[in-house]
Amino acid sequence: MKQFDVTVRVRYAETDQMGVVYHGNYAQYFEIGRVEWLRNLGVSYKQMEEMGVMLPVVSLTMNYKKSARYDELITVRTIFKKLTSVKIEFDYELYNEQHELLTIGHSVLVFVDMKTGRPTTAPDYVKNKIEKL
Repeated sequence: MKQFDVTVRVRYAETDQMGVVYHGNYAQYFEIGRVEWLRNLGVSYKQMEEMGVMLPVVSLTMNYKKSARYDELITVRTIFKKLTSVKIEFDYELYNEQHELLTIGHSVLVFVDMKTGRPTTAPDYVKNKIEKL
């Protein structure tokens, strides 16, 4: 499962006056995809934080191809790219109901020890699950 799809309905509050998704909201769609990708793998953000590790985004890029619009069902495709000792990377593709590519993105996240605020190695249970891919 290198990739995972989740559908999201565009809410009114996520759009501008023209009914087009405001560009900053795409980062939230990517987060939904990433959290659900991990959950489907058997990793919970909440449990990871309870174990003292957080996973902040340190880099995020987006390229808009076509607008997402109010009340559309969009598919957020999250694609695992790579895991290093302290970082995990994902690509994203967003599609509308007609399967047209709307947006592509890439993010880099770093495993951080919540006590020290410093980068830490990925927890073994995360590495073990990802290595099985």
